[in-house]
Amino acid sequence: MKSTPDLSTAAWRKSSYSDGGDNNCVEVADGYPGIVPVRDSKAPEAAPLIFSAASWSAFVLMAR
Repeated sequence: MKSTPDLSTAAWRKSSYSDGGDNNCVEVADGYPGIVPVRDSKAPEAAPLIFSAASWSAFVLMAR
């Protein structure tokens, strides 16, 4: 079983494509080797999605 990383001190940053919206975007936290935590800015208290760094890189590449 994989353990969930402690994200209580995560520094979340908004997507550069958020159009300046305060609560309408995706946020990611950097600094977690091998994984990328992702959350919805409208629900910051909800559990984030955790992607492998390789999966997230592939997503970003295809989204561009």
